[in-house]
Amino acid sequence: MLVDSFIDGNDFMKSNTQLSIELMYKTLAKCDKRYDGMFIYAVKTTGIFCRPSCKSKTPNLENIYFFENAVDAKQLGFRPCKRCQPDLYVDIYDPQQEIVEEVFNFLLQHYQEKITLTTLAVKIGVSQYYLSRIFKEKLGVTPHQYLEIIRIHKAQNLLLNTVHNSTEICFQVGYNNFSSFYKQFRKICGCSPSQFRIKNERGV
Repeated sequence: MLVDSFIDGNDFMKSNTQLSIELMYKTLAKCDKRYDGMFIYAVKTTGIFCRPSCKSKTPNLENIYFFENAVDAKQLGFRPCKRCQPDLYVDIYDPQQEIVEEVFNFLLQHYQEKITLTTLAVKIGVSQYYLSRIFKEKLGVTPHQYLEIIRIHKAQNLLLNTVHNSTEICFQVGYNNFSSFYKQFRKICGCSPSQFRIKNERGV
């Protein structure tokens, strides 16, 4: 099966996982083995898929497709990398990983709501300290930091795909005041919401 024609002909989504594309790309660029088993990526130009920790040269983002597992990639005709052997990855049960996955799935579904560490700890059934510690060990950020990343990523999509102004988008993605939204947007994106919209509209 020709990977290129299959994907282009069916408008296949570039990401078939619940992690943001930005986070996954940063992860594979750093060859972060902590994300092995959470997703794999395939390269359109080579027809090969790899683990996040693969030491191969980092491909351009526009040539990458993300999947939850090797089976999905194989079904689209991608071949496993001989270097990192992603198809041989054994997903050993990890209770901490299960907790982390439950947390970020909850954050993805409820990012518009008021969420605190206490809220998450009660829902998962563990202490706040334990939850915060294992989340940061696995993903490199705290639950709150990951929530901010999700909200800003959603804001980026709204800025590019709607005519809503920055203030409207601020509340749509879960912030209670524009000041906090503006500060986090600049911190994560390196520019203001309005600058982000203008820059991307012009294709800069």
